[in-house]
Amino acid sequence: MADVRIELYWLPVGAGEPTGLVRLSGRAYEAASARLERRPSRPLFHSALRVFVDDAEFVVEMAPVWASDLRDRGVVAEGAVGRPWLGRSRWFRYEIRCWRGGVIPDRAYAVGGPVRIDTDPARVERFLRAVRRFPTATWGRDEQRAGEMWNSNSLVSWALSVSGHDLSDVVPPMGGRAPGWAAGMAVAARDVAARDVAARDVGSAPAAS
Repeated sequence: MADVRIELYWLPVGAGEPTGLVRLSGRAYEAASARLERRPSRPLFHSALRVFVDDAEFVVEMAPVWASDLRDRGVVAEGAVGRPWLGRSRWFRYEIRCWRGGVIPDRAYAVGGPVRIDTDPARVERFLRAVRRFPTATWGRDEQRAGEMWNSNSLVSWALSVSGHDLSDVVPPMGGRAPGWAAGMAVAARDVAARDVAARDVGSAPAAS
């Protein structure tokens, strides 16, 4: 049996970003959201994963296309940022990485250390396949009609959920928020339901004469 495990990291939004622009933008976004929802502001987190299969390690995350000059970084898909038409420029595209031997640049800033996700070889295999078919909707928008923005948290929660992992007890630390996390789970639930319906329809179809 393969030796497998999945570790999730909660990373403060903007941690390790040298200009501080992402951190300040995140704080402004959360302050506006908190006022609109009439609640206190909460720390914001984004998520990334390390996946171990025997002696191989994969990093799974979403990142800006321009954030790395490395040629071999496990890119399996790309999507637009902000508006679909902006995605014609590399400055407004994100990439999905399933990067063997990769690194999470801001892992040192993770709060609470790695969170172990209960898994097994079959689910890890489904997870790695799922990452490659992630719905690359526009980052920061709700094109999936899931009730919140689509982003890196959506990638992690969607791929884990659609591959059969239980995330009911997985929440950000420090009472924080992970925008996009619920969206990924909601879309995964729809995808799994649609897949189950299709499987039942195929199973109940009359045999060809």
